[in-house]
Amino acid sequence: MPTDDLKQRVATLTPRHREVLRLISLGCSVNEIAAILKLSPSTVDNHRTALMQRLAVEKSTLLTRIAIKSRLSKIDDQLTLGEKRRRGRKRDGWN
Repeated sequence: MPTDDLKQRVATLTPRHREVLRLISLGCSVNEIAAILKLSPSTVDNHRTALMQRLAVEKSTLLTRIAIKSRLSKIDDQLTLGEKRRRGRKRDGWN
């Protein structure tokens, strides 16, 4: 995908899509994202599907690359303290 095309696609993302994309790039599961954003897991899954369609990718792992490439997430980005509390996962050394 050409860089200009990617920039245009990323520019069309809603604020909620950007939040979901960032959390995906940080390795959060659908259930963790749902807990952090106070949404149902099916709603998060719908957002992920919409992101994949809008960004024209067929693998959800490519969403992480797009998030970093488009600077929605930094390579050293981490969950905030509030996000860590809400996600419900014990400390695992990653986030």
